[in-house]
Amino acid sequence: MKSAADPAPTPTTSSHDRMLEAAKQLFSRKGYENTSTIEVVRAAGTSESQLIKHFASKEGLLESVFNQGWMAIGRGLKELESIRAPRKKLETLIKVMVTALNSDPSLKQLMMFEGRRIRKDGRLLLATEGFLTFVAKVDSILQEMKASGQLKQGINIQAARSALMGAFEGLVRDQILAGETDYPANYSDKDMLETFNHVLSGVLGG
Repeated sequence: MKSAADPAPTPTTSSHDRMLEAAKQLFSRKGYENTSTIEVVRAAGTSESQLIKHFASKEGLLESVFNQGWMAIGRGLKELESIRAPRKKLETLIKVMVTALNSDPSLKQLMMFEGRRIRKDGRLLLATEGFLTFVAKVDSILQEMKASGQLKQGINIQAARSALMGAFEGLVRDQILAGETDYPANYSDKDMLETFNHVLSGVLGG
């Protein structure tokens, strides 16, 4: 018998999409390692043969969940095209990320807690095409900032990007923990954005 928390795929969607949604919900709630492919296909109303056909493996399914999430985030980044000031672009990018993750709590949970784990074959599953496109976008903005003298002299772009993304991920991850446990990180999205801007100021020139 299904609980209210179980995914409820609709018959009108394809088995491919139902498995993506079921996997996202189950992986985020139970954890990737604790979720079997049988649970996913049952929740999606399909079969393991369909899972193998579309995703090849459980790991391929998780990778597709991340890819789908990054594609959605990428669509939201189109508003950056109309912004000329590079620092404003970076601040807007972070706001888009916060909005996108808040709109999909299951994806948010997966990206923050499952995405950085190295799998058995040595791969980092978060490093999908969508994620690498996002990284390239951040590097491009930082390069613009460096060219216009907005970054400290001699700073390495990739190191700056890793520091900024690490700070953002840490803020989001701890915020999730505070919502689920007694972990002391009871701050709002506004607090998080303000703190991130303080971190950003640490790499700015002048």
